[in-house]
Amino acid sequence: MNVLVIGYVWPEPASSAAGYRMLALLDAFRLQNWLVTFASPAEKSIHRADLPARGIREVNIALNCSSFDDFICELQPDLVMFDRFMMEEQFGWRVEKHCPQAIRLLDTEDLSCLRHARHQICKQSGQVQLDVPAELLFSEHAKREVAAILRSDLTLMISRAEIDLLRNTFKVDPALLLDCPFMQPSVSAEQQALLPSFDHRRHFIVIGNFRHAPNWDAVLWLKQAIWPLIRTRLPEAELHIYGAYPPPKATQLHNPKQGFLIKGWAEDVDQVMRLARVNLAPLRFGAGLKGKLVDALACGTPSVTTSIGAEGMAGEHAWPQPVTDDPEQFANRAVALYTESQQWLACQQQGFALHNQRFDFDPHASTLIERLQHLSRELDSHRLANFTGAMLRHHSMRSTQYMAQWIEAKNRKPQDKK
Repeated sequence: MNVLVIGYVWPEPASSAAGYRMLALLDAFRLQNWLVTFASPAEKSIHRADLPARGIREVNIALNCSSFDDFICELQPDLVMFDRFMMEEQFGWRVEKHCPQAIRLLDTEDLSCLRHARHQICKQSGQVQLDVPAELLFSEHAKREVAAILRSDLTLMISRAEIDLLRNTFKVDPALLLDCPFMQPSVSAEQQALLPSFDHRRHFIVIGNFRHAPNWDAVLWLKQAIWPLIRTRLPEAELHIYGAYPPPKATQLHNPKQGFLIKGWAEDVDQVMRLARVNLAPLRFGAGLKGKLVDALACGTPSVTTSIGAEGMAGEHAWPQPVTDDPEQFANRAVALYTESQQWLACQQQGFALHNQRFDFDPHASTLIERLQHLSRELDSHRLANFTGAMLRHHSMRSTQYMAQWIEAKNRKPQDKK
């Protein structure tokens, strides 16, 4: 199969969970010996993955430019995967026009309309709230995102909680959705035995890309409400805060006297996570699954998080480590986990079990490939069953097409218009 992936950004596996999730999807395609091309209109970053080393071709593409038409006509992919709904909006109509029989696959990373709605709630109340009122959920953002899901042949959802929301609230046909969480190698018993023990670990850790709004809010909440309570109980404790692209407003929070240390970029996330005793993820809003918690599971580092952080992480089961939305309880549970070795060990072992059961690469990759192969064989009947998607493509994609063509004409240099 010839695969084209249209990326919102170039994948940075050491900077964000979205980056290493994208690499896992690309690896699943390459393991089938499929030809894979990754194209993006974004600028290439210094932390991007080396895709050619994985046998993946890199191509720069432009927004609102007919050069993409020439590119895709020559490539003739069998499968096109859009990285987030904005890329489907930009390029979906061009793909349908020039490669109508290509499977159109959407990868959401998270249901961003849900994240945005929860952000609004947090701004208004400062509280953690899973349930979102309809007036915030049914936003313009949601209309665009759900429309892209309906226009696509299949959408990869990282969280079962979000699949339930799409099915029950937005009435999306389950045939258009696939549960595809993070995919990582299992942690063997031998690997678990080699990890540092409770007594050989020190300090708390927080990790997350500073450009992601929920992560920055978590750091502020820690600084203002949670960390002072922990330091009162553990005066020698330190909080090591890692994340790509820390802005000046973040580095200004660095305070060694308070044990509040902004470390910035981590060359090796696993290395710093393995050395920490407890991972803190006080997320007041967000969506999807939390890569920082998956990393902690694999590294044997127990976490304390909120109901937002734990949502969907264990599938149909309960998250097996401390969860609370109250700052004082959060601090208490963090201190208890840090000081009580038996509780820490129990959380670690439950974490290994969850990681290997929920996030193992092989079964999820196999399910994805089987679903795509079935879709390839039954594409015409699959599309006939999705009349709503056909209507949306007929109407909304026409408006997107004409807008893109207008922008392209507007951007032409005067000599080009002669």
